Amino acid sequence: MHFTKGALLLGLLLASAAAWASGLPRLPTELKLPQGDDSPGQVTFRHDSHVDAGKPGCLSCHPRLFPILKESALKKGSLTHEKMQAGQGCGACHGKGKAAFDFEDACENCHAG
Repeated sequence: MHFTKGALLLGLLLASAAAWASGLPRLPTELKLPQGDDSPGQVTFRHDSHVDAGKPGCLSCHPRLFPILKESALKKGSLTHEKMQAGQGCGACHGKGKAAFDFEDACENCHAG
């Protein structure tokens, strides 16, 4: 059977739309961040709790806050409370008056382990 480029492109487009409509894209596995010396517990980052299922996207955090292809947030000491207080990293959303809970008011939300 002979397919034209247009038919092939249409088929790929429809398959992509069906995959996207079925829910969230496949998200990366959870990330266990290095525990600092004075940390009250392990922080495990889960993408599924940070992505809006109604309008999934990665651009809120990537690459502006967290480079996708680098492991900068995973290096010990690179994600500190001081940096978060300055609005960097998690502090861009998790701070006083920001989009999500204030990291200083709810330690157990992140330091669960």
